[in-house]
Amino acid sequence: SLSPRLKRITQMTKPKKKPPRQSYNCLKCPGYCCTYPRICVTQEDIALLAEHHGLTHKQAAKKFTKDGHEPGEIILRRQEDEHFGTACMFLDQESRGCTIYEGRPTICREFPGVRRCGYYDFLSFERRTLEDADHISVTNNDWM
Repeated sequence: SLSPRLKRITQMTKPKKKPPRQSYNCLKCPGYCCTYPRICVTQEDIALLAEHHGLTHKQAAKKFTKDGHEPGEIILRRQEDEHFGTACMFLDQESRGCTIYEGRPTICREFPGVRRCGYYDFLSFERRTLEDADHISVTNNDWM
């Protein structure tokens, strides 16, 4: 159960508009969005991570984030990933699910921001074409 402060923070970070109805299933995906090289977070996201982990804001920032490429950009730390090279530090390597789902950053809450997920469409096509329900389509994520 979320603390009152965590509930308030998650309410603040929820999208203002009603999100479009999903036409994809994240449970059938290997967590591709979690492998983007730069998962940007805000100070509010760091506060959410701190509350979720019982840490101070400063401790959470040091433990979970680092400076990005752009001035003022803050990104989540990464871990090695067998399929995509690296992934968000909060991606469970076995289940391919988020280990901090209730405390996840705004960018993760809003992804993909549209009704369809392009990777899910690509993955579904590849699995149907190859007749392999467990196939993981990898892409070159070094473009960023």
